[in-house]
Amino acid sequence: MANPAPGYLKKPEHRVDLLPESRRVRVTFAGQTIADTTAAVRCEETGHEPVQYIPEKDVRLDLMRPTDHQTYCPFKGDCSYWTIEIDGATKRAENAVWSYRAPYDEAMGLAGHYAFYKSRIDAIEVI
Repeated sequence: MANPAPGYLKKPEHRVDLLPESRRVRVTFAGQTIADTTAAVRCEETGHEPVQYIPEKDVRLDLMRPTDHQTYCPFKGDCSYWTIEIDGATKRAENAVWSYRAPYDEAMGLAGHYAFYKSRIDAIEVI
């Protein structure tokens, strides 16, 4: 069943390019490696800096708690968020992680991947 992004009807020039990242991507917070992969997808979107999306298999889901926060992108779809909790939740990064669980067709390559706000974690290394 087709699920096209409605945003392109109003802004057909908008770009959401999903590219395989050739470098390793590592995410750290509070002394812990939260994600580490050699299979990231780099999203290059009009008006935004590139974002690394990391496959679920390479993310420490045990350190993340889902939140009620949600947003919507007319080019990618509905977005869900997670908070990172370390050391019994004494170290937290609120809504620091997001994912498009069922993205629009044009962004289907983001399904099963997570991204991180650089300002809410310690580092995103692309090495």
